[in-house]
Amino acid sequence: MLMRTDPFRELDRLAQQLMGPGTWSRPSAMPMDAYRDGDQYVIAFDLPGIDPDALDIDVERNMLTVKAERRPLPRSENAQTELSERPLGVFSRQIVLADTLDTEHISADYEAGVLTLRIPIAERAKPRKISLRGTGDRRELDS
Repeated sequence: MLMRTDPFRELDRLAQQLMGPGTWSRPSAMPMDAYRDGDQYVIAFDLPGIDPDALDIDVERNMLTVKAERRPLPRSENAQTELSERPLGVFSRQIVLADTLDTEHISADYEAGVLTLRIPIAERAKPRKISLRGTGDRRELDS
């Protein structure tokens, strides 16, 4: 039987055990993707195993904050842990949103362990055509 060893995974696991999981005062990071899709920005966070009730999404001015807590699964009193690689605790991410986004109309969906936020682009930031007036339409300013 062949066994593959990843020393960096072991270092990460040991560091996690020594420092403990994230807490509300010292949260762990969460991976994300962000992209523009037409007239909206989409941000997707990987949060597998998170109960939707353990998600907290806030926007204050232009600061978006996403916090999530992964709690241990319920076990019987006689259960003994053989292997534990799934991190538990608090995960957090803060993102500064541009002024061109409409933070009043953010929508959030959580499906298959992915939290997806859709943020529309504000009307004032969308391209628009500006018409020109001919020279005969100009008015002279009084000095």
